[in-house]
Amino acid sequence: MFQDSPIYDRLVAECGDVPTQVRREAERVNRELEVVMRPLHAPGHLPGTERTPSPGAGWQRTALLPGPRPH
Repeated sequence: MFQDSPIYDRLVAECGDVPTQVRREAERVNRELEVVMRPLHAPGHLPGTERTPSPGAGWQRTALLPGPRPH
């Protein structure tokens, strides 16, 4: 990448090859995210048979209109 670059060579000697270290760390994080973001493959769980949540299941936030609130 930096051919014939004495400044870069000196920086690497003094501080380490930071761009390479950052690249390796980014690749490691990317691999971990790929594992975490994969759909679950539990026994009896086939792709395409995901449960759809029923209405009202889970937490929902509803907006309040400005003005006096009914009691």
